[in-house]
Order: sequence, then structure tokens, then C-alpha cells
Amino acid sequence: MTRKHGWIGGLLAIPLLLAACSSNNGSNEAAGPNSGGSTSAASDGAGEPYELTMAYFTLGSVPKDQLLIQDELNKITKAKLNTTVKLLPISISTWQNQINLMLTSNEKLDLMPILGNTYANQVAKGQLVELDELLAKHGTGILEALGQDYASAAMINGKTYAVPSVRDLAQSYGFQIRKDLVDKYNLNLGQVKELEDLEPILKTIKDNEPNMIPLVNQAGGSPFSDTFSTRDSLGDDMGVLLNNGQDLKVVNWFETEEYAATLKLMREWYKAGYIGKDAVTNKESTSDQIKGGKGAGNLANMKPGYDVQESRQAGMPIVSVEMMPPVAKTSTVTNIMWGIAKNSDKPERALQFLNLMYTDKDIVNLLDWGIEGKHYVKVSDNVIDYPQGVTAGNVGYAGTGWLFGNQFLSYIFKGDDEQLWEKMKEFNTNAIKSKALGFTFDSTSVKTEFAAVSNVLSQYRLALECGALDPDKVLPEFIKKLKDAGIDKIIAEKQKQLDAWAAANGK
Repeated sequence: MTRKHGWIGGLLAIPLLLAACSSNNGSNEAAGPNSGGSTSAASDGAGEPYELTMAYFTLGSVPKDQLLIQDELNKITKAKLNTTVKLLPISISTWQNQINLMLTSNEKLDLMPILGNTYANQVAKGQLVELDELLAKHGTGILEALGQDYASAAMINGKTYAVPSVRDLAQSYGFQIRKDLVDKYNLNLGQVKELEDLEPILKTIKDNEPNMIPLVNQAGGSPFSDTFSTRDSLGDDMGVLLNNGQDLKVVNWFETEEYAATLKLMREWYKAGYIGKDAVTNKESTSDQIKGGKGAGNLANMKPGYDVQESRQAGMPIVSVEMMPPVAKTSTVTNIMWGIAKNSDKPERALQFLNLMYTDKDIVNLLDWGIEGKHYVKVSDNVIDYPQGVTAGNVGYAGTGWLFGNQFLSYIFKGDDEQLWEKMKEFNTNAIKSKALGFTFDSTSVKTEFAAVSNVLSQYRLALECGALDPDKVLPEFIKKLKDAGIDKIIAEKQKQLDAWAAANGK
């Protein structure tokens, strides 16, 4: 999912666009002890019907066939749980604001994805339901799919408020670009080892493709650092571990030489035109920008099968170069999770449905790929393709496999490695692991400082990290504002909690 370098990065691991697979062939292929098929309204003693609202974010426009997917989904969930699901798609560019509004105004909301960089704050605000008892009763399939280590990675003070999706739980980092540009200008990706090595490639694009931005960023105006860093952000960047968490000393990332050097490089690239002038306000996904001819490439969180996935997403061949090896941190595990909102009228029903998202192959593939025969056809037992006349450009539904529960139950799309999920499991197993893997900071005791520092980060960070502001002038001001807001107190509390966690876990 994400990569590592001397950068600030990995808050949102969303650019991990992993093409997942899905199918609903009418027969529950996952029936069995781990399929969730035994979970039913009758077995729970809850006979009355219930409609749960499930919010999810989209990286582009809302799929035109979303209501068809909802109808097919409800055929399954009504039979199994006497529950129907109202899907509520929200653009990633407005996601956090809309979810915060729904939570604070107590709107109808049951299930929602949880982003790792907001998780601790949502727990501190009491916005999420504690899940441990519900998981023990209704979520055994979730726990089995994740395994103990990854399931416990989301605990705060020994309690679970969200569960990670099953996908690439480590992240590697690199650069992707349109293959036609690589061929046209004979670009040598093999020489790219460090961030600075990208400069000749970006310059070539700038000099020869004046209407194209060499390096684009993700929707919502996210900084490039979201997809390139060597630090363990410990969930929020308010105190981090350097060197991928290989020691447990918490430091202020924004005061490090590494951070300053990265800002300087981004400023140079911004002034040279390698980064778009709209990087701070951009609302388009990287795939849409590349597909539309606006952008050439981007920094990316990568994993096995990445090039094929991105080529399908962009509708053209994409190639990439890995610049750093895979690393597993709490943030790479918890960056995409599912939680139950405090607004939920029936958290047990929400958990029952969530269990199906981790165990029922029909539901997983429906949310990932859509409806068999309309959005995809089966080529073999576990491989699918588009139906005749359907392409990535006109398909009415294309889900985001890494988001919806258990991606390892997803069909493989034709052209992907048929051993993709086996390789993904190996990728997860062999990744460098932060020594703080499984630690999640509880910000309750410093919630005032946490809110104040969050405001400062929102004010300065994106513009600095996209190169729009001169770091020689603005970085000292940024650091002072962080200190005035209380970042040192947060770092001290985080170190205290990390030391206690490490002692309890034999680290």
C-alpha cells in the first residue's frame, strides 16, 4: 500500500487502489464454517427487519449502477439477517467533513470505513462503538480472517473499536507513470532509487509535454508525503518513529532534517512546474488525472499486482518502479478499517453484516466487482473479465477491493496474476515490521492539544508539502505554531504510552 522514504507520509493509505474482484452468482460459494452463513436473524433472535446505513468513500464519481448493487446485496442480506443495507457513497475529497457532520448531528449511520489518521481521535470523541463483545458473539469470521496479530493491531487501551480490512497489510513505496511516455522518451526507471532520482524524468515530461503535469497528487489535495515516507507516523504524525520504527524514540517529525530536506525538494519541483499549481486544491484522483491526460505519473503506495491494477484503473498501460521495500506498521494495518458509528440503532446487526463482508464470497465479490453477467463474466472458477462490449471506461460499477472487508475472497481479474492473493499474503508476512506494530495512541488525555495541533496541520501542512509555500520562510513559523498548540505535550504522552505498551508486549 504505501512506501517509505525521507518523507512525511502515509496518513491516508488510500492510493492503495487494489483492484479487487467480485461476483454474485446466486450461490453462496463461501458457505461453510467461515462463510458467515450461520449468522442469521433467527439465530440471533432478532426477528424484526432492519435497514442499516453503510457509508463508504469513492475515489472518483459515484458508480452509475450503485443502486443495482444495493438491490442485489439486499437479496442476500435480507435472507441471511432480515437486514437491508442502504449504501451511502461519499467522495473522498469531502469524506471527513461529511462523516463528522453525520456523527455530530446524530444522523442515521451504522457502518463506515475508518481511516487510520482519524481513528484515535474518533475513539477519544466517543464516536465509535466498542466491538469486543460484538466480535466475540457475531464476528468470529472477521477474527479468523484477520488473525490475532492484525486483529489486535487496532486496539486502543486493550479495546477494539474498528477492524482492518484484509488486503495488503504492509506497504511499499514508489513512482508510477504512463508506459507510453516511458517508451516515447526512453525513460530509465531502473535508475530511480531515491526521490531525487525522479527529477530527470519529471524534467523530460515538463519540457516535452507542456500541457501535462509531471507529478500529480491524490484527490482531496493530499500531500505527496501520504504516499512516500520512511517514518512510522504512529497514526497521526504528532510524534513519530524514524527508520520505519526500528527504534522506539518518539520525535517531532516536522523538526527533523529529513522533513526539511523533503520540503525543499518539493518547493524546487513546484517552482519548476513538475507539480501542478492546483495541487493544494486538487479534487481529482490520480487515476482520473492520468486517464484524462492531465498528469503523467504520481508517487504511490504499491503492492503485488500493482501495475496491472493501475493500468485497469487508468484505462491505459501503467508501469512503476519500487523505491523502498514493504514495511508493516500499525498505520499500514489500520489505515483502512471498518467501525460502527455511535449513531447506530442496532450495532449487533451492523456487526453481523460486517462479518459477512469478511466471510461471504458472494457479498465480497458483489461489492468489489458488481453483478455477474452485467459488470463481469467468469472465465474460470476464480478468474473474471469484462463482458463483451464492456470496458474499464464504460463499466457501470467498479468497486475498491481493498476497502470492502476481505479482499482475499475476491475473484482475480483476467490479466492479474492468478496467484495474486498468495503473493499478497507472502508480501504481508515478509515485510519489514515496525517495532511499534500493534501500538495505537490514545489521545484522550491530550485531546485539547490534539485538536489544536490538528488545526495547525490543516492550516500549513498541505501547502508546504506540495511546494506551494517557501519552507525557508514558513517552516519555522509552522514549527512554532505546532509547539504553541502543544505538540511537545502530545509527544511526551505518546512516548509514555509507547514505553508502557512495549514493556507489556516484551518489545
